[in-house]
Amino acid sequence: MIEALRPIALAIRARGGRAVVVGGFVRDQLLGLSHAKDLDVEVFGLTAVELEGVLRGFGEVLLFGRAFAVMQVAGLAADFALPRGERAADPARDFASAARRRDLSINAIGLDPLSGEILDPLGGRADLAARVLRAADPRHFADDPLRGLRVMQLAARFAMEPDAELTLLCRALDLSTLPGERLRVEFDKLLLRASQPSRGLEVLRRTDMLRFFPELEALVGVPQDPTWHPEGDVWVHTGMALDAAALLRTGQPDDAALMYAVLCHDFGKPAATRESDGRVRAHGHPAAGVVATRSFLERLRAPSALLAQVLALVEHHLAPAQLPRDGASPKAYRRLARRLAAAQVGPALLERVARADQWGRTTPDTRARRFPAGDRFLEAIVHLAIPDGGPRDVVLGRHLLARGFAAGPDFARILARCREVQDETGWSDPDAILGRALAAESTPDDVSGSS
Repeated sequence: MIEALRPIALAIRARGGRAVVVGGFVRDQLLGLSHAKDLDVEVFGLTAVELEGVLRGFGEVLLFGRAFAVMQVAGLAADFALPRGERAADPARDFASAARRRDLSINAIGLDPLSGEILDPLGGRADLAARVLRAADPRHFADDPLRGLRVMQLAARFAMEPDAELTLLCRALDLSTLPGERLRVEFDKLLLRASQPSRGLEVLRRTDMLRFFPELEALVGVPQDPTWHPEGDVWVHTGMALDAAALLRTGQPDDAALMYAVLCHDFGKPAATRESDGRVRAHGHPAAGVVATRSFLERLRAPSALLAQVLALVEHHLAPAQLPRDGASPKAYRRLARRLAAAQVGPALLERVARADQWGRTTPDTRARRFPAGDRFLEAIVHLAIPDGGPRDVVLGRHLLARGFAAGPDFARILARCREVQDETGWSDPDAILGRALAAESTPDDVSGSS
């Protein structure tokens, strides 16, 4: 990445300016981590017109933003911008003063791509070593309230703690006017990049930013039966389950559904929890959780596909534990797989959500990272040959037409009955399934087949 930038940095210098790499790339390099894929480059000593002229010598220039113009060269993963002033870009600023406009000291470290010099006017390297998050300049930290959520996800990703001053600054932020899409970017980073997402949740709680996420705030203090949840209340359990889920990420696209589902899986408990006869119960909390999860994810402007997946996972998150325990029939497994498939979710993903739920406790099984019911659930799915996309309908409209049925209202009813027979029996012969379904149409007491 730096090699690709050097010719442009040389051209900028020849024009009288200086290019400095800033932000996540430099921070991650100093931490010995994989570098950020994109470069953020601040350019000093040139106007926007002059910078654009230099960049045009390397390809098509794409412009973004208004007051704080950001430029890209097509084909190069780098953003070029002038240092920020109060209301607009300010090419006359030097790096030290520009660094104070950034969010945190660890993100205000620069790298000269030509000399390799590290520029650190605010002591960011010392904060990295001490694992402390500190505002680059307290006077400017609130310029963008989203910085509070950046503290949340960075604390979790790098096992760092905000200092006392930064904690107070975060408490004074108002996140209520931020667009949901921007909020979700920070939650994505927390859930998909942190090995201990619970650290980020605790930052939200300690800085009072939790009040902007009522579904999460409601979990604090909600009791659980100590027999099943000796770890504590729903808030504690959710954090532990998230950390367990981080161990189950695979790097595939469905990681987002996994992590958001685990975050939201007990959103229904505040409404459903009751205490009686010395026991704590939360009957019906998955259904209540669907309502709260929808509210939370819609506020984050979650894509419709992700929303559907997470809602299905929350609704059915108890199934991998309950079905084996209850000795459920093959029909129950097949019907569950159908419901999941309607949301583009497979049984294996649901089992991972349930496993994280089980591991987010302090029972002996979970301490040993065991989930016997989940193992039996997956074995049943394999034994019944249920594909990850759920059972496909064997009997289709063309089979009814071949039997002489005319297209009409009866089609839907007969096809639904065929689906029931298929799930009951596991048959794959359309004639056998249709025969059983049609017989049931005239026989009130249907006898189920075997699997």
